[in-house]
Order: sequence, then structure tokens, then C-alpha cells
Amino acid sequence: MSLSTTSCNHDNNEGWFSKLLVRRIEPTKEPHSRMLADKEEIYELQTHNIRPDSTDKYLKNCKENAGLIAARSELNCELVASWTVNVGDLDQALHLWRYTGGFNSVDKTKLILGKDESFLKLQKERGNYLRSRHLQFLLAFNFWPTIESRKGSNIYEIRSYSLKPGTMIEWGNNWARGLKFRRNNNEAYAGFMSQVGRLNNVHHIWCYESLHQRKETRESAWRNPGWDECVAYTVPLIREMHSRILVPTEFSPTQ
Repeated sequence: MSLSTTSCNHDNNEGWFSKLLVRRIEPTKEPHSRMLADKEEIYELQTHNIRPDSTDKYLKNCKENAGLIAARSELNCELVASWTVNVGDLDQALHLWRYTGGFNSVDKTKLILGKDESFLKLQKERGNYLRSRHLQFLLAFNFWPTIESRKGSNIYEIRSYSLKPGTMIEWGNNWARGLKFRRNNNEAYAGFMSQVGRLNNVHHIWCYESLHQRKETRESAWRNPGWDECVAYTVPLIREMHSRILVPTEFSPTQ
């Protein structure tokens, strides 16, 4: 069995990604995650739907929870970002955690925190402030820039895509080329593929100073020859997509 790929008609000699155009990929022997991501870093994306009358209590609880985990030096786990949704699914918060050391670190952290009375108390209390929640384990695409905390006053956009099964390699091939058209304002923050939870999901996170800068940045990309072709190749791979504008919480490491 092989997976065929398409690409933009630009810069066809770009390292190992260009080889995806001609090599045969055996999914049972060469998983997509091995080709597209570093499996030693696992990201956990928590999505919490908050009761509208409990936002302040909820955020106070999350701040205490982040501090508790940060104080446990034996955990290979750290909070990368914490946001509330400003446009899109309102009364929602997203928390992005990173585990260093693969799923072994995830297992170790869950085991230790499952015996921590202070953590369990905060977790139980948090349930009173929520309507629902969802968790995904993600891998970061290795062709995206390294995730770095931002300073200042920024907004973030998370663009989430549900892809057709079997198209992840093709998605990565095209976006590895397309990202070079989106580097003018350092807007690329993080790109992920799902591993556990909702599958065939991709999340792209962009950072902007304002909604106006977002508009200007996105319009400028369309003036670059080649960007339109990369978009044209990836649109047929998508089953569903949506966008949310995020604002960092006061305790978020990235602002």
C-alpha cells in the first residue's frame, strides 16, 4: 500500500520533504508521526467549556493548579500556554502542556498527580465551574518553528482542521512549503497533529499584535507567488475547519 502526495510547483529540491513526492511510504512500517514530528515531546491540549457565571473562580483555580505542577521538579511537564476564547466558542479556555520524554513522562505525571491530594482537590473543585471538557494528546510538526514564549500584548488564532483520513503526509508536504510565505511578521507560533483524542486533527496557532495586524499579515501572504497554489492543494484535504481568537491568561507563559 502506498500514499501518493501532491505539492506546490516551487522549490522542488527542499531536503527530505521533497523526497515524499517520489518515495513509497508504507504506513505500517513508517508512521506519519515519525516522519512529521518529534515523538519525544508530547503536548496535551485541554479544552474547557466554562459556566458563564464561574469564569473568575475557574481562572483562579487554574492558576493555582499551574503553580502546583510547576513546583513539582520531578515532573517533566510544563505549561506552555493558557488562553481564553475571545472570538468563536465563547466561555471556553485552552491550556497547552508539554511533556518531555514521550508518553513515559505522561504516564509518570498522571501517576504522581493522581496521588497528590492538593491537585485532586483543585481538580474536583474545577469540575464545579465547567460545562464540559475535552483533551487531546498532540505532536508538534517538525517543519514549524520551535515554540517560543512571546512577550507583550498579543492575540492568538487557533485554526483547527479535521482532515480526510490518509492525507496527513500530503498536508505536511504542502505546509512545509507554505510556511515560508507566513514568516514576515513572526506570526507562526505552533503547529500540531493529533495522536490521542479526536484523530486526523491539525491545529495551527498564529500570534498577532491585533486583529488589524492579522488582517494585514494574511492579505500580504496572498501577494506572494506560490501561496495561492499551496492553499489550493490543501483545501481538498479538509473535511471541516474552524477558527478561534485567543487571549492569554495572566498566568500564561506566553503573552
